[in-house]
Amino acid sequence: MRLRNIPGADEAIANSAYCIHDAATHRGNWRSFLGDHPLHVEIGMGKGQFLFQLAELHSDISYIGIERYTSVLLRAVQKMDLNPLPNLHFLCIDAAEITEIFAPEEIDRIYLNFSDPWPKDRHAKRRLTSPTYLERYDQVLSANGDLQFKTDNQDLFSFSLESVNDSPKWDLVASTYDLHHDDELNQGNVMTEYEEKFSSMGNPICKLIAKRHFE
Repeated sequence: MRLRNIPGADEAIANSAYCIHDAATHRGNWRSFLGDHPLHVEIGMGKGQFLFQLAELHSDISYIGIERYTSVLLRAVQKMDLNPLPNLHFLCIDAAEITEIFAPEEIDRIYLNFSDPWPKDRHAKRRLTSPTYLERYDQVLSANGDLQFKTDNQDLFSFSLESVNDSPKWDLVASTYDLHHDDELNQGNVMTEYEEKFSSMGNPICKLIAKRHFE
């Protein structure tokens, strides 16, 4: 999908107090910078609806939203101008940089919501649930940390399940191909913009939860 460039977006993100611009300097010291709270990160946060709701519900958790496109992140920044939340911050980076920004075991939870499916086989490594990315998450998640992934794309979900199950570094905790009809996994579910859109069209939502594997 081609994104529409919004004039002034780059400048607005560069000047926003809600965006962390020197992120790599905080590597290994995020709790000192944000406060001594669990750290949850959403990769590919879009316009931010999901994280805004979580940050309002859980003031005792620090949230960081990662979004690589300034024209998309701008919408979240504009929301923060209207409703600033002290426990929510943004990073405008590529997800591949995550190990350069966070030290080992520094993140307690990673959310992936409705990520780009990259449907062509030659682009499989770009999928945020590929073995390449799972290796990166393994480096930054805490010992008890988890990865939570939602999508309406069943091919991507099957690929993601296979990636987790084939990895000796990950354990699948739970999964469903129909989240909104799964009483256990849907309990307390916070929906994203895409989730609301796709579920209203009758598309079942898939979800998995995975943890790092320890003997």
